[in-house]
Amino acid sequence: MTIEKPQEHPAIEPLLVRVEEAARILSLSRSTIYEMMDAGELPSVRRGAARRIPVAALRAWVARQVDRLANAR
Repeated sequence: MTIEKPQEHPAIEPLLVRVEEAARILSLSRSTIYEMMDAGELPSVRRGAARRIPVAALRAWVARQVDRLANAR
């Protein structure tokens, strides 16, 4: 008799996150995230009243900030 192990599913990284999650990820306030979206600095997807931010956009924003610091030296 063999004992079957439950199948483990790999963790799925989300493609979109809520404003609150983006704020936590970037260590910024919710209002700052909204300001960045309104200014076009951070793209977002709107579905009805819900706004979601692509994780790729968060990574790209961080990369731009790092590049800006590197180029300022």
